[in-house]
Amino acid sequence: MTIMSSYQVAIAAEAFSAGLFAQAGYDVSIQYGANQPEYDLIVAHKDHFLKVSVKGSQDGGWGLNQGFKKKGITYHETVDHWVNAHNSHVVYCLVQFKGVKVGESPRAFLATVEEIAKVLKKARNGYGETTLWEYHVYTRGLGANSVDEIPSSWRFSLERIRELIEEKAIS
Repeated sequence: MTIMSSYQVAIAAEAFSAGLFAQAGYDVSIQYGANQPEYDLIVAHKDHFLKVSVKGSQDGGWGLNQGFKKKGITYHETVDHWVNAHNSHVVYCLVQFKGVKVGESPRAFLATVEEIAKVLKKARNGYGETTLWEYHVYTRGLGANSVDEIPSSWRFSLERIRELIEEKAIS
């Protein structure tokens, strides 16, 4: 299996996400320029649109809030700082390339910042985590013998898009 650079993962994830939304019948606008703040795509349908932040991974997890983890603050506080740094209308499209061969489709998930925060706070037996794992078994430390897994309801689908459009769309 080809190992992509982090730049290639980001480009592939964004392009794949745009393709999925277009396939689902939504208009997609891509924000121009690398590392733009807040969102990568605008997904529109009729008079409603979503701001979508795309995160790609090839190791099974998405490191979302490590930059907010500082000495002396808990993982739960770290998650809270991360949430407060986001616009409430942003939705994440999480694209996972782990175990995906060239030419196969990666797995994609859609989640709100609030949904991600709940999962990050429950991680490692409730101690919290900075990485959102698709599926991860902890074998040592505070999370020993616990399993983190993102909800199956986050899987990319027409129903999930419609649910998020109703909840997070900007008119």
